[in-house]
Amino acid sequence: MGHGGSCGHGSMWRLRAGSSALRGGAGVRLWARARAEAGAAMERAVVRCVPSEPKLSLSFALADGSHKHMQRDQSEPLGRALSRIATNALKGHAKAAARKGRRGPAVAGAGAEPAAEPLVKLYYREEPVGDDVLNVDAWQDGAVLQIGDVKYKVERNPPSVTELQLPRYIMAGFPVCPKIGLEFGEPERSLFRWFREARPGAAGAPSAPAGTAPPASPPPPPADGDAPPQADASAGPAWVEVAGAHERVFTPSNADIGLRLKLRCTPGNGQRLGPSRELESAGPVEAGPGACTFDQRHLYTKRVSGDGLLRAVTYNVLADVYAHTEHSRAVLYPYCAPYALGLDYRLNLLQKELSGYSADVLCLQEVDRSVFHDSLAPALDAFGLQGLFRLKQQQHEGLATFFRRDKFRLLAQHDIAYQQALTGDPLYGPMLESLARAPQARDRVLQRSSALQVSVLQSTKDPSKKICVANTHLYWHPRGGHIRLIQMAVALTHLQHVTQDLYPGIPILFCGDFNSTPSTGMYSFVITGSISEDHEDWASNGEEERCNMALIHPFRLKSACGEPAYTNYVGGFHGCLDYIFIDFTALEVEQVIPMPSHEEVTTHQALPSVSHPSDHIALICDLKWK
Repeated sequence: MGHGGSCGHGSMWRLRAGSSALRGGAGVRLWARARAEAGAAMERAVVRCVPSEPKLSLSFALADGSHKHMQRDQSEPLGRALSRIATNALKGHAKAAARKGRRGPAVAGAGAEPAAEPLVKLYYREEPVGDDVLNVDAWQDGAVLQIGDVKYKVERNPPSVTELQLPRYIMAGFPVCPKIGLEFGEPERSLFRWFREARPGAAGAPSAPAGTAPPASPPPPPADGDAPPQADASAGPAWVEVAGAHERVFTPSNADIGLRLKLRCTPGNGQRLGPSRELESAGPVEAGPGACTFDQRHLYTKRVSGDGLLRAVTYNVLADVYAHTEHSRAVLYPYCAPYALGLDYRLNLLQKELSGYSADVLCLQEVDRSVFHDSLAPALDAFGLQGLFRLKQQQHEGLATFFRRDKFRLLAQHDIAYQQALTGDPLYGPMLESLARAPQARDRVLQRSSALQVSVLQSTKDPSKKICVANTHLYWHPRGGHIRLIQMAVALTHLQHVTQDLYPGIPILFCGDFNSTPSTGMYSFVITGSISEDHEDWASNGEEERCNMALIHPFRLKSACGEPAYTNYVGGFHGCLDYIFIDFTALEVEQVIPMPSHEEVTTHQALPSVSHPSDHIALICDLKWK
């Protein structure tokens, strides 16, 4: 976490104005206002007051240098709060006098009279606020609090940073996407400044005398707008501002290898700026792996697709719960360097790969819950994508669907768990009755935790255009073809309900890891619209689990990316398991982004590798409405 507190939990903050992090006239005006406020003699008193909480908080700095943070009932009369402030001020004065006394009578002023309790008043528009006014009404933005001879400008609910995190592992050439939590502010209205550690011996870098240890802690952050910090030997590392690095996301270069980074975030809401917060990276920038399997693909996806187009991506990103185990290192992926299976390393590759595809709709499978909330959602939010997450039952991973905010708005979510739908929704009664004739197959189906994530999106440019985005990860076992057929039948029945009963006529975009090659019954069922009861996949795990059914669905679907030779490439298997199925009566394929070359995929024998973060390969295509 960063230095300093968030609104409601910190101490007094002093305004720090900056120079060039906001672009355009509005940014200049906002900075000018901030500088004017910073230059004024008046201190700041920060009030946090929200209707849903019974107390408000008040933070300020006393003249003796101590910081006060008070919690008061919103329904309390102002007079009682002011009386408490006066008591705190008197105690602070006494403590300061005691500290001076320990330095000697000459310093302390022996025989001095005890200090009297200071006058404490609150003014609004130059008129005193009555002691009987409730706190919730008294502490208005722009009011003036006077404690003795010191005046404080009251700032009610200024933008504040509640959370700031940097990745634990940072690599040159890969975007650094901080996780940011704001209250009363918006990331796109906030200011960001990036700094790198000065190399020893560089201009402004501190050099400790021989035999001395480095300082235990860094210096306090300088005020925004000051010159780039230049620390002396006693103050800790020197930081040099990175020219032009004023975006939320920063990509370090090879020149940064071996150096730590620092981010300063000044929260804003378009009207004013709040107190800055700083955070240093835990470690230095490391060297990157060189060329990655997705570099050439990014050449096709540098820009967001144009109006009327939709770029869809599906990708099984390999959950950490499966990648970072002894079994994966020794059995599943023995060819992969152990460090390249580590989550921190793979997240660098994933964030660069995913952000570089400039997707409008991005469907991910095998997403760890913590990875979604702590890494992918904050990172992709910085690139304009809003994320939705569906956890599998009794699992630590699940499905994530992202959509571009300026192209789509979310109308509704209609997620289901397959086994819950089968047993709890009358829509699946006939299917459940058929399964009852094969109890072993029924039990296996009901033991599976697979889910279907369904998001109904509406175009922000043309509200008449809506689309139903489905995302799933079907059962994985090679002998589970009959289970995948049941899961797909449940999925398509549910999607029929959504697209015919709830949102009549909207097309579907069905992405996922279906764990089925083009030769399987599941694939044939999706493409042809039916599956016969005597298909061989009904007995994929032997006669004891045979569950013959004749199934149909009403959709006209095709694989937008065709049938690649493989989308999964590991040591013992390679094949096409992932698809983007589209309703070809409403959507057509504009282009399919080429897959990585076989040489790229096998450079390090198989996947994952130091240059590819998953054992699957993303599918990418541009679609357009007919």
